[in-house]
Amino acid sequence: MPTILKIDPKTPDKSSIIAAVEILKKGGVVAFPTETFYGLGADAGNVEAVEKIYSIKGRDYENPIPIIIGNIRDMTGLVEEIPETGRRFMERFWPGGLTIIFEASLNILHRLTGGTGKIGIRLSSNIIASHLAKTLSKPITATSANLSGADECASADEVIDCLKDKIDMVIDGGRTPGGLGSTVVDVTTDPPTILREGIIPSSLLIYTLQKI
Repeated sequence: MPTILKIDPKTPDKSSIIAAVEILKKGGVVAFPTETFYGLGADAGNVEAVEKIYSIKGRDYENPIPIIIGNIRDMTGLVEEIPETGRRFMERFWPGGLTIIFEASLNILHRLTGGTGKIGIRLSSNIIASHLAKTLSKPITATSANLSGADECASADEVIDCLKDKIDMVIDGGRTPGGLGSTVVDVTTDPPTILREGIIPSSLLIYTLQKI
């Protein structure tokens, strides 16, 4: 069984976050809560750790893996450019449940892009998720904590039932909202392409574009 780490979702204590980050630094995989479902976190710059994510989920290598950053400043070096549409979406919906797809820089692991040359990035509004990335000082992976094709998990217990001892740690930050995942929009196209409608309605994205 993985290590279970209970953390207050509103005021996570620093020592617990550090304990989880130590697992990430060693190439481990940690399940953590987000503003939608539980995600699977690994150091997004660690080749072996990213490979573990694919193996754990049974994920197709052509299916990209998004990342969570801890701060807007972390965008530097991760993307080739931030188009005006992307900048507007970041200002309007980050932190929050919007995954924005950009042209990936050469600093991004090829595996994360699924061979597309693009990377999905989110600044999470979940305190635990954002603190993990901030404390690691690197992006973390943000794919859902489940087996590919299985239902997404909204609680630590569901993660454990699904993944059992495949991962190193589960951060129990209580039940997440569930329901819908993050909305995914590709800003490498003009106009941007909404690839998945989630907790942020497409109507709000369109309204934001009309203000440009």
